[in-house]
Amino acid sequence: MKILLTGATGYIGRRLLQVLLEKGHEVVCLVRDKQRLDIKKYKPKQVVLVEGDLMKPQTLAGLPKDIDIAYYLVHSMSMSGGDFGKEEKKSAENFVAYIDTTEGEQIIFLGGITNEQQLSRHLASRKVVEDELRKSVVPVTALRAGIIVGSGSSSFEIIRDLVEKLPVMVAPKWLKTKCQPIAIRNVIQLLTGVLHKKYTYGHHFDIYGPETLTYKQMLIQFAQVRKLTRRIWTLPLMSPKLSSYWLYFVTSTSYPLARNLVESMKIDVVGEKNDLPERLDIELITYKEAIKIAFDKIEQNMVLSTWADAMNTSIFDKGLAQHIEMPQFGVFKNKQSAEAVDPKSALAKIFAIGGRNGWYYANWLWGFRGFFDRLFGGVGLRRGRKNASEVYPGDTLDFWRVIYASKEEKRLLLYAEMKLPGEAWLEFCIDDNNLIQQTATFRPLGLGGRLYWYAMLPFHFFIFKGMLLKIAEVNASEKETAY
Repeated sequence: MKILLTGATGYIGRRLLQVLLEKGHEVVCLVRDKQRLDIKKYKPKQVVLVEGDLMKPQTLAGLPKDIDIAYYLVHSMSMSGGDFGKEEKKSAENFVAYIDTTEGEQIIFLGGITNEQQLSRHLASRKVVEDELRKSVVPVTALRAGIIVGSGSSSFEIIRDLVEKLPVMVAPKWLKTKCQPIAIRNVIQLLTGVLHKKYTYGHHFDIYGPETLTYKQMLIQFAQVRKLTRRIWTLPLMSPKLSSYWLYFVTSTSYPLARNLVESMKIDVVGEKNDLPERLDIELITYKEAIKIAFDKIEQNMVLSTWADAMNTSIFDKGLAQHIEMPQFGVFKNKQSAEAVDPKSALAKIFAIGGRNGWYYANWLWGFRGFFDRLFGGVGLRRGRKNASEVYPGDTLDFWRVIYASKEEKRLLLYAEMKLPGEAWLEFCIDDNNLIQQTATFRPLGLGGRLYWYAMLPFHFFIFKGMLLKIAEVNASEKETAY
């Protein structure tokens, strides 16, 4: 079948794409930036990329009319500003206007469980989107999920941060809220299972795991799987704003996402019973087993997608290509080079930099910079990286975003997402003479930007020099040609 996949660069979309291709479907991916999805690893003509933005209907002209099924996985929960509910409604309206002109037989939508009378802004917006999609002449199959547990999911990473970093937790009262966590593997099975199943047309199904747990029980069971002892006390009073800041500073989540999560966590997310898993012959995975599977993927370096990679940022609004060519005028540069003792090893180090691998030199200073960044509302270093040895355009790498990555060209280009009075790039490349070129470029914003650069200049010189020498496998105590 010919399938349209929206949200193909998102956490769910990347995983669903791989399964659809394994089943032999032809997939048309609607993406805002083609560079964010590397299709070279798939069979030719099995994946087609169409660049467009559902908020801009004029950009959808390239979408085909002969599709059979469409997945609607567009989501804006992590956006930092604006009315994401209004934007999601407009996006759905534009999608319906397009899909009604096609040969499509089914829309499959992944939303949220909305069985309570009082809903958070996030869950309310999910319901609005579903209602808009149902205005289409193409029948909708809506799957409604609560907490999704899998390697790289926001819920998994937040719980992991809390459990692994805090032996004692004094937490908000929303830890008593009930939910039914579902494994990402089951979510993908259900999304593919309802494909072209006519008995699902025009209906919605809550999808959930086999257990109803409180958030406190989820934390405790996570600790049990990791063989950790944790003590948790709940406070009767803690404002949503204070709870959001608590999550933001303790975990790797962004503040906008933390705020929206806290609003949702105040409401029980328990699904209406249905027999969809049985009809599709899907065995539901327990919460503890889902955690074990997630860590197996992490240990095997097989994490396909993370919530951080899917976050909407101003970089994606402009497109990655706009940042590939670094500015040459009105900028400050710190350019250093060193000969690689072993070029293959040096290249591997460049592509493995950051995350749990660290920055090779003065990691405590990098950590301090990350802490300082979070104090001012930045992303800090906690996002890490999803793969220990590979990065792709659009991936997060601590407080950087990967703009360009090519091992064939021996080049890695990062763009700073930390709080800065300007813009910053960090580039690594190895030339034909096995010389590693490391260039930090900063485009200052006003006087504050210039003062920042000069204030950081001594630190930049020693940190960047030390990092380069480690990559080149040069002993920092020896006199080498680094300048």
